[in-house]
Amino acid sequence: MHIRTWFESKESCFGSLHLVTRIATLLVLVALILGQKGAEARKGRILESFEYMAMSCRAHSASITDFGGIGDGKTSNTKAFQDAVNHLSQYANDGGAQLYVPAGRWLTGSFSLTSHFTLYLHKDAVLLASQDMSEWPVLKALPSYGRGRDAAGGRFASLIFGTNLTDVVVTGANGTIDGQGAFWWQNFHKGKLKYTRPYLIEFMYSDNIQISNLTLLNSPSWNVHPVYSSNILVQGITIIAPITSPNTDGINPDSCTNVRIEDSYIVSGDDCIAVKSGWDEYGISFGMPTKQLVIRRLTCISPYSAAIALGSEMSGGIEDVRAEDITAIHTESGVRIKTARGRGGFVKDIYVKGMTLHTMKWVFWMTGNYKAHADNHYDPNALPVIQGINYREIMADNVSMAARLEGIEGDPFTQICISNVTIGMAAKAKKVPWTCTDVEGITSGVSPRPCDQLPDQGPEKITACDFPAEPLSIDRVVLKSCTYRMKYM
Repeated sequence: MHIRTWFESKESCFGSLHLVTRIATLLVLVALILGQKGAEARKGRILESFEYMAMSCRAHSASITDFGGIGDGKTSNTKAFQDAVNHLSQYANDGGAQLYVPAGRWLTGSFSLTSHFTLYLHKDAVLLASQDMSEWPVLKALPSYGRGRDAAGGRFASLIFGTNLTDVVVTGANGTIDGQGAFWWQNFHKGKLKYTRPYLIEFMYSDNIQISNLTLLNSPSWNVHPVYSSNILVQGITIIAPITSPNTDGINPDSCTNVRIEDSYIVSGDDCIAVKSGWDEYGISFGMPTKQLVIRRLTCISPYSAAIALGSEMSGGIEDVRAEDITAIHTESGVRIKTARGRGGFVKDIYVKGMTLHTMKWVFWMTGNYKAHADNHYDPNALPVIQGINYREIMADNVSMAARLEGIEGDPFTQICISNVTIGMAAKAKKVPWTCTDVEGITSGVSPRPCDQLPDQGPEKITACDFPAEPLSIDRVVLKSCTYRMKYM
């Protein structure tokens, strides 16, 4: 309205020629301004806006390119990543900082994060794990394990690592972390590794950690490993590794409290989720259980392992695990409990409901004879306590064997409850669908008929198996919407 009035007044004073001149001048000015902005864009000064949900938003942002990062898939960016984190750590007490990884293929070895920090991967960003072992620091063995898993010595640091941190987010627009694991798998099979293979993401002794909206490919070993930590959210993760790849577990909460794993899809050469708490005498001595764990809306494919495994390293104890809405396809077992004499510890108060299983070897598998030990110094009289195991509302088809439940002689697995379960057996299924030794419990509404050690209590007990109604504190964590407009060179 003001512009139009100005033009009309000028036209009345100076005539139409002056009006045309003024319009032409304005158009030139606009063109110059747009040209300047275009030049800035061509110089790489402006990047599009992006938004994501996180536990914390950050006051400061930078791009890996600001620290010399080159995303050509060939240049090592290990120093660039560590320099970036070190620089941004100065903002920990000033609203925190975010490191943005734009589109590209970013080759890097291990680097460590800092507190009050976010690592964000663009949808077309790929972190490529280096195959140069000199870019992987060697750490001491975990105190609750006493040794490395692949070798008696230490272990390579994880690709993305952090210890004694608080308030850390690793997220993206489904950006990719590629562990390039074939290099490590080959060396493992040939016995050439002096140290245990690295994981993709590991946090130790840390609190308030979010790992979300990422694709993890071909990890050298385990993919996600929070250990000795609390208040962990793992959400919207896709994990893919060849089904024959060694020890490529998906998500392994280990001696952790208050963990939520949800909305994830895992194809793995090992357990999709493995809950752990230390190994034999070392785990008993360290004494830190995994407890208050929620697993929901998980899809798993793992022909040689379990959708959810409890153990076998469970010597610090596992309790209050709640799993629901689990889908497993072409997977060896739905839920597996693994333990042995010498483990000590306990697995108790386990609650599972709403599982849908297709083409399984076993639906339920418990074994008290898992013989792998850290060394020969374990105490064979350290017996695990397995009790309060609840399964309900499970549908399965094309199953070879309903259950294989093997406790320990003189140390039976007790208080097992299985209800409202329908298992469709495969055409070439085992003739005896259930095998049970040294177990005690009850069932209701289970088909095919369970073993005598788990007597049917009748249809009125079909809801007998517990599942807690009260949410855990990690379920009360609400994410915030974080919006950014990145500028980078």
